[in-house]
Amino acid sequence: MREIRHQARKIIYWRTKIVDYGLRNKIAVVVGGGGTIPGEIARQLAAEGAAVAVWDLSFEAAQSVARGIENSGRRAIAIQCDAADRNCVDKALDATLARLGTVDLLVNGAGGSSPSCATSDELEFFDIKLSAFEEMFTANYLSVVVPCQAVGQIFARKQRGAIVNVSSIAGDRPLTRVVGYSSFKAAITNFTRWLAVHMATTYSPNIRVNALSPGFVLTNLNRFLLVDENTGEPTERGRSIMSHVPMRRYGTPSEIASAALFLLSDQASFITGAVLEVDGGFSSYAGV
Repeated sequence: MREIRHQARKIIYWRTKIVDYGLRNKIAVVVGGGGTIPGEIARQLAAEGAAVAVWDLSFEAAQSVARGIENSGRRAIAIQCDAADRNCVDKALDATLARLGTVDLLVNGAGGSSPSCATSDELEFFDIKLSAFEEMFTANYLSVVVPCQAVGQIFARKQRGAIVNVSSIAGDRPLTRVVGYSSFKAAITNFTRWLAVHMATTYSPNIRVNALSPGFVLTNLNRFLLVDENTGEPTERGRSIMSHVPMRRYGTPSEIASAALFLLSDQASFITGAVLEVDGGFSSYAGV
């Protein structure tokens, strides 16, 4: 009986170690944390014991996520921040440091697409305004680069830190129509690899930079592009997407967030410069 109890304790210890990301008491900044996927990353970080600063262009969205975390007994703060504006980012960082003391982890999840920079029956590629490309550049590229510059300085001084940039499968295999979104997510993928090498070789090998490449996830922004609002059936584009996803379903925010936590944790201590595809096999499928 004593041996059985001993073996049981070993099994419990082993299971605990497997699922423990080691993020307790870490301080995380989640940029764009009011959004669907970044918000779920913030919630999962908090559930693992991290204190989370939720930065978002919309203070209301950031506050909603932070309050939900606080209501669960965890620590979070909400800060309004335009992630592409260095002055705004510096102020958000100062506020974070004043309230939480430091930063250990950075998640860059701001960005998105826009009809003004996507082809359609009403808008041909030749007619897309340069201002629309500039808007996408700011929203999807500068909103990642600027927080990396600001928070990266802290990591350089500490000689330690982990960054996860949220890219997209569109960054590797351009999706039809969304020319601006695909172009600048590709830039984020390349920037992530560059920054990983730069931070490790210039400052410390204990600073890691990786990216997530999520596949198709139903969000408030794309739901009725993929699912008919009235019938609940897939739209033509939704059917086209599903025909190229071997797992034959959309991902969930929780599944994407779990991958982010892995990359942020010491479970991924020998991983930097990687782009982790979480897409149900979409990127691997040749269509035949």
